Amino acid sequence: MKKINNSELMNTYINKYNINDIFTSDMREYMELFHFKRNEFLCKEDEPIDYLFFFVEGKAKVYISLKNGKSLLICFYYPLMVLGDLELINFTKATTNMEVIEDAYCIGLSFKKVREKLLNDPKFLRFICSSLGNKMDTSSRNGSINLLYPLENRLASYIMATREEGNRVVFNETLTEIAELLGTSYRHLLRTINNLINREVLKKDNYGYEIINEEILSSLAVDLYK
Repeated sequence: MKKINNSELMNTYINKYNINDIFTSDMREYMELFHFKRNEFLCKEDEPIDYLFFFVEGKAKVYISLKNGKSLLICFYYPLMVLGDLELINFTKATTNMEVIEDAYCIGLSFKKVREKLLNDPKFLRFICSSLGNKMDTSSRNGSINLLYPLENRLASYIMATREEGNRVVFNETLTEIAELLGTSYRHLLRTINNLINREVLKKDNYGYEIINEEILSSLAVDLYK
């Protein structure tokens, strides 16, 4: 994480997403701009969070660690989503892991300033209620997906969400880790990948995979993880 002293860039994001309209009073002077590189964590489970983050550029995946040592994918983050709202209200540590999969920018408000300036702001509190409600809906929906959709659909959605520019697919995780995130076994995941290769949807090369039939992959993904 790196703090960026670029007021022009920060104002661009603030205006693009109307972030200052979330508050009754002007909060620009308390906002800070942060840059996260790919594979960096915005937060880690059971570690403290000091900022309410507005995710304004990039992409990240959110997952939880289970007691059996495995992980399970919860959702992906895109602009404009909020990190730290639950922790802000409940005074808790991070409840999930959030890892950047595409270089990201966030506008942050320190919890100290939020609690000092905003916890009695009805406009802000309505926004927080809406954010928490959306997260509850997403969590419920994605939990159902993990239980009810075939792995082929879940894998296709994961690939579409984590793909690089163009048709490149380079997994930063091992296939074992991806299998855990998608709630399946390594063997089942490997069979599913090979099936996509045999159907000429993916092509294996020395650097990862290439999407050679985006239409089929997109139809399989059906925008499952959001």
